[in-house]
Amino acid sequence: IYLSIYLSIYLSIYLSIYLSIYLSIYLSIYLSIYLSIYLSIYLSIYLSIYLSIYLSIYLSIYLSIYLSIYLSIYLSIYLSIYLSIYLSIYLSIYLSIYLSIYLSIHPPIHPSTPLDAS
Repeated sequence: IYLSIYLSIYLSIYLSIYLSIYLSIYLSIYLSIYLSIYLSIYLSIYLSIYLSIYLSIYLSIYLSIYLSIYLSIYLSIYLSIYLSIYLSIYLSIYLSIYLSIYLSIHPPIHPSTPLDAS
């Protein structure tokens, strides 16, 4: 009886201490190693795949919408302003040069001058 009581107390104390120490150390080491490796691999794979897919889809949609709106507004405003300024300047210069050359070659007929005057 004495031996059984002693063994039960000893084993309960020993096993509780041993198991608590062993399990705490083992679990902390195992979990830290496992989780660090697993999480690093999982996160790297998951994030690379997810981010590449997400970013490609998001950026393609965002850029297509943004660029279409921005370019339509920008080009309409820019082209209207640019073309109006450019055409007004170009046409005024071109017409003044063209008319000066044309009128120097073909002077206008004055109404008081007869057509058959030589």
